[in-house]
Amino acid sequence: MPTALITGATAGIGAAFARRLAADGFSLVLVARDQERLSASAETLHRRYGVKTEVLPADLADDEGIAKVESRLREGVDLLVNNAGFGHPGSFFDVPVADEVRMLKVHCEAVLRLTLAALPGMRERDRGAVVNVASVAAFFTRGTYSASKAWVVNFSESAAAELTGTRVRVMALCPGFVRTEFHDRASMDTSGIPGFLWLSADKVVAAAMRDLALGARVSVPDIRYKVIVGAGRLIPRGLAGQVSRRLGRR
Repeated sequence: MPTALITGATAGIGAAFARRLAADGFSLVLVARDQERLSASAETLHRRYGVKTEVLPADLADDEGIAKVESRLREGVDLLVNNAGFGHPGSFFDVPVADEVRMLKVHCEAVLRLTLAALPGMRERDRGAVVNVASVAAFFTRGTYSASKAWVVNFSESAAAELTGTRVRVMALCPGFVRTEFHDRASMDTSGIPGFLWLSADKVVAAAMRDLALGARVSVPDIRYKVIVGAGRLIPRGLAGQVSRRLGRR
């Protein structure tokens, strides 16, 4: 039975990955900060799908938490989903530097270190995959969140290129607005986001798994966001950034 390790596994896209992979017969290693919520999620998945579930409480904003997950990855997994992440409301000028550094720790350093912890074993077995959850924001100028997600996309594409000729895959997943706890946790006002732009987490994961099977290096779920990303590449970056800021943050 293959094993998948998912960070940020108790809510939103991470929880949707856990459901999908459990349904596909994967044993699960669930990573998040909340021990109680992790245990409840693991028990529910075990009862519903009959798969083995393992909980690994860890805060990926500190070295000890990252090291715990690195250690587990070196024992071997078949699929790593780097999903943990968060956002800040408003302009980055209004966010304390310590909070911005924490975001970079989770979005960039943790993704780098966990990917590099998982890949050696996958390369040795010549099979496995890493899905790094980024965002459509990666293609637009929208503060430090989009900057960190742009790094995730570039890193994932670079790693995938290095693995050409093997059966190991690395893919960046770039969803748009998804109905999860993400915006509420960040105290973001989402009233300005048109209803037609919202996606379901389960459909995002279904698209991601399809694209991963097809060997995609970057997955943008849903035709609406494919069009938005394509259009964003044709108009001036400054204008695209203004539109992005008006839609999501304020």
